[in-house]
Amino acid sequence: MSDSPEKDGAAMTATLDTADAPPAARRPRWWKLLLRDRVATAAAVVLLLVVLATTLGRVLIGDLDTRQNLRATNTPPFSLDHGWEFILGSDALGRSVLARLIVAGGTTLSVAVPAVLVSLVVGGAVGMWAGYHRGWRENVSMRIADIILSFPSLLLAVVVLYIFSPSAANIVAVLAIARIPVYLRTARAESAELRGRLFVDAARTFGTRPSAVIVRHIAPVVAPTLLTVATVDFCFVMLAESSLSFLGIGIQPPDVSWGLMVAQGRQYLQTAWWTAVFPGVAIVITTVSATLLAAWFRLATDPAQRWRLALPRGRRSASPLPEVTK
Repeated sequence: MSDSPEKDGAAMTATLDTADAPPAARRPRWWKLLLRDRVATAAAVVLLLVVLATTLGRVLIGDLDTRQNLRATNTPPFSLDHGWEFILGSDALGRSVLARLIVAGGTTLSVAVPAVLVSLVVGGAVGMWAGYHRGWRENVSMRIADIILSFPSLLLAVVVLYIFSPSAANIVAVLAIARIPVYLRTARAESAELRGRLFVDAARTFGTRPSAVIVRHIAPVVAPTLLTVATVDFCFVMLAESSLSFLGIGIQPPDVSWGLMVAQGRQYLQTAWWTAVFPGVAIVITTVSATLLAAWFRLATDPAQRWRLALPRGRRSASPLPEVTK
């Protein structure tokens, strides 16, 4: 028994407050929160299947995506008359649509993922550096971002790829440069607000170098916001690559991407609709899944909103904020 009644009362109040706290206050693991949301779980499973199919599937199919079978040209889908590889039909040259979807998905992801990562790392690092130091660093960074944003991303990519040879490396470079301002402005705003917080002031008081303050104290707080932006931006970059390939200035044959498959199959819409529809469906499913997962990730990384994920989905929008025990 403690000699101080005040301490006993404070300890009892803290215990009751912890017991009455909402489920989100106990910080459940992220995968448990994900499994509570059926839509987000389905989106994550779809994206995982796309990644596995485009990485491991290419090893399993070999050269099936380029092998021609002139006896099976424009084979309709959902038929096993010519083997399992033609389950989604074939194109005008007798090539398996399923195999080409797998290879094209790998090409599309190999362009979209590096472009997002490069713009995320460069834009995030420069934005945190500019927002923390302020002054001329912030002014120069923001003016460069304004110059890049003054050109529409897709139009800039069209002009650059028209001048230079359209290749996967050039597409990654131009899309990454065009999307850097998105992360730069977001990171700059976040770090400019964080530099006035007490924990940052305490780190500076103890003589921590600015680079160490940015890496150890500011970057972990800004990272969830940047990752949420990157998830949504992945959809834009993938659609941009598909649009460029559809216009003929993106991925070039013999390589193939989903956008190029749509472009090659549009002239066969009346006779072989599946050659253009299936890659279009793959683009839609992947982008919608990434958007839904980004919405879930935004809630999961927000301490003020994370508790909503512990509720049934139908009660999230109507539930009031949890009361704070004083």
